[in-house]
Amino acid sequence: MEVTTPGLLRAVRGGLALFVGLSLTACGGGVEPADLVLVGGPVVTLDEVEVAGGIAVRGEHIVAVGDEADVRRYVGEATRVIELEGRSVLPGLADNHFHSIGGGPGVDLSGARSLEEALNAIAARADETPAGEIIVTNSDWHEGQLVEQRLPYRADLDQATSSHPVVVVRGGHEYILNSAALERWDIDESVQPVAGGRIGRYADGRLNGELVDRAKDLVELPPRPARDRAAEKEDLVDAYQTLARRGLTAVRHPGGSLEQYEMIRELRDDGRLPVRVEYLFRAPRSGSPEDLRAVMATWPDQGGDDWLAVGGVKLGVDGGFEGGLMREPYEEPWGEGGTFHGLQTVPREPFIESVVELRRAGRRAATHAVGDAAIDLVLDGYRAADAVAPLDGERWVLEHGFIPRDDHFPVMRELGVVASVQDHLYLAAPSLVEYWGPDRAAWTTPLRAYMEADISVSLGTDSPVVPYDPWWVLHHFTTRGTISAGVLDDAQGVSRLDALRAATEGYAYLVFAEDRRGILAPGMLADLIVTSEPYLECPDPCLETMEVDLTVVGGRIVWER
Repeated sequence: MEVTTPGLLRAVRGGLALFVGLSLTACGGGVEPADLVLVGGPVVTLDEVEVAGGIAVRGEHIVAVGDEADVRRYVGEATRVIELEGRSVLPGLADNHFHSIGGGPGVDLSGARSLEEALNAIAARADETPAGEIIVTNSDWHEGQLVEQRLPYRADLDQATSSHPVVVVRGGHEYILNSAALERWDIDESVQPVAGGRIGRYADGRLNGELVDRAKDLVELPPRPARDRAAEKEDLVDAYQTLARRGLTAVRHPGGSLEQYEMIRELRDDGRLPVRVEYLFRAPRSGSPEDLRAVMATWPDQGGDDWLAVGGVKLGVDGGFEGGLMREPYEEPWGEGGTFHGLQTVPREPFIESVVELRRAGRRAATHAVGDAAIDLVLDGYRAADAVAPLDGERWVLEHGFIPRDDHFPVMRELGVVASVQDHLYLAAPSLVEYWGPDRAAWTTPLRAYMEADISVSLGTDSPVVPYDPWWVLHHFTTRGTISAGVLDDAQGVSRLDALRAATEGYAYLVFAEDRRGILAPGMLADLIVTSEPYLECPDPCLETMEVDLTVVGGRIVWER
């Protein structure tokens, strides 16, 4: 795959800008009118001239960026002119790790702010559910949002109901069960450890209801209520439209099914996508190279267009907040006497064989790795794939990369590995301090370190594990502020321009679209947003609650306040 260097891109963009200027001169100042012109506020281009006074769009592309007076020359009888009155225009934002919008048919805990509120929500569902039926919560919540800043364990859940099996789903890596649920699935104190998983216990040895990563396999949740295909497609459109309202113009699904991909493809074909989509298929949970080979034969080829593209395959090697695989043990009591280093969810050899298989097939790997030991394993696997055929230029991906170490960066540069990072610390800081200690927690997702090591990096949320709002992402990475634990290691904060660059141009590089998207310059696709306050100048914490007044994708207005 051909790689365009940033220097070459600047030359190409400069040539486009020069071409536009020469066209103006050759026409004696007369130009073909634009469809949309925005003037009267800062246009944050991320190009060589970082802030301009106006921007003009014709069709799908930007045709002019420059001084307000020059851009106003593109106004014709049919041109829509938006007077910014000091508001900012930014490149459209992207989310590099979006699973879903959240919600679902389970008990909604997203609004709970205390254990009591969470238990009351479960009890209310129990009141309307026949005894013996299973109660499951939605996954889009975290204990960091609760005043107690801890999980509801078995004894807590028993207070909500003792006549219903309850499974509290927390993110993508953990269940918590009440006593009735443990009994339903025959899980008692004699249960044996599960490789790649953890079964939680109280200090006295009793089960506390926690099942982490592979230990979740002890439970088989009831299937979700069946919904027809048309309804599921409408749910996708609604979710994407919600994202567009917050200024997102592109999302990347990090591991999904062929069925979901086909629904998105149909929406693309019908012209109904309000955002651009990069799609990764999920490697089989078994971790087996043989299973991977079999399922790969059913997937469409890698690649696509600017509205929908297949970008690779999502794998994983460790747990999440509570199971990231570390070189050093967890803090006590989670460290279990210095023996618990986190969870390796796939054995070493099958993982390495799997990424080698992907390389032979010409597919791109994107691997979930939270802890530093997990990053060790991912880079070992990528080295093995590089030995089959060089990876430089292929932009294989490290997903999450919470705890990179200095010795990781040279290997990442050598292999051309890019980092896809998210704002987990913003939500989960109290838990990470407990699990990993204050120093390791404060180092989580060190954006400045990645940038200073010359690693290409992009930003996202991991929604619904962390809510989908991209402005929380920008607020967190510029301030290192968190919801409930204050500021952690502000030295890792970056400027607003650098954060915006990672959320736009960095994402475009991730998806091989940097020659068409990510900055505001003539010839680029017109993906842009208008913010209610000036992005570069409004006082902190303005980004955390920033409103979006307009979202444009490919020259089309997909959201307007």
